[in-house]
Amino acid sequence: MHGLPLALDLKAIDQDIEVTWVAEAAPAQVLEHHPAVDRVVTFDSRAGLAGVRALRDAMVDTRAQLTLNVQRYFKSVWPSLFSGAPVRVGLPPSKTRDGVRYFSTHVLEEGPWKHSQDLFLDFRWALGVPRDAPVGWDITLSAEERAEQARFFARLDGRPVVSLVVGSANPKKDWAAERYARLADALDADFDMQVLLVGGPSERERRATETIRIEAGGRPVDGLGSSVRHLMSLVAGSRLVVAPDTGPLHIAHALDVPVIGLFAHTNPWRVGPWRRYRDLIVDRYTEAGDDPDPSAYLPKDDRMDWITVDDVLAKVEVARSRYP
Repeated sequence: MHGLPLALDLKAIDQDIEVTWVAEAAPAQVLEHHPAVDRVVTFDSRAGLAGVRALRDAMVDTRAQLTLNVQRYFKSVWPSLFSGAPVRVGLPPSKTRDGVRYFSTHVLEEGPWKHSQDLFLDFRWALGVPRDAPVGWDITLSAEERAEQARFFARLDGRPVVSLVVGSANPKKDWAAERYARLADALDADFDMQVLLVGGPSERERRATETIRIEAGGRPVDGLGSSVRHLMSLVAGSRLVVAPDTGPLHIAHALDVPVIGLFAHTNPWRVGPWRRYRDLIVDRYTEAGDDPDPSAYLPKDDRMDWITVDDVLAKVEVARSRYP
């Protein structure tokens, strides 16, 4: 997600530049129909050596001139090498792990840790693009997806929709289903909003959704699905999103949908919404009395319960007044 502005930068330089993006299966779906991405190559890094071989075969005809390695982990070395690019730009050595820096021909200047989006924008140096140039993401739904989206929302009751993201890839980032249920009740009764539950197909998300619907009297609509594209269309049609630190939060931000971020396990000033909707962050990661600090990166376990339903409802009030 944070790399999309770079793809748009390349097309702004020259529309004939061909942009190939290597991504894991789930984020690769976000790139479908994107106006600045010509080719998407899926890499299953969890498949070990078999996944590396499959990536090599998929990229056998790739002859790139420039590769931007925006990742810090060793798995990112393979697409960089298989690109065949003579110029391979990577993160500063202090921002990488496992010897990744040794596979780059050029690296960004060292500096303090900052928001992930700002770190990605530093790669504009390699493109000759001003660091303060306009930033966009241009996530795009196809005509067919827009039609299906319209059919889905037409089945709802016509009230403004608030989407609750019921889970993330890491259970330690999740908010309790019982609290989502109480939040759903308040959103329905006090704010006159239609509650939509969104997420993926995991058993954990399914259990959370069932708990929320039972405790909230069945009023929230089950919008879970197996497709990232489906989730994107639901987020795009929402008036407001409530999410922990997970992909749909950044999708909402990129689509300019107001999003309330629930942060206690991870640092919102490093991985939360970038620049806009920061006034909607529920921050229980930063210690009382401390200033926001994007350099803090260690997770803080067992803190998501520090976020109360009233905390979130206070941000709903802010969203209603500032982003009507």
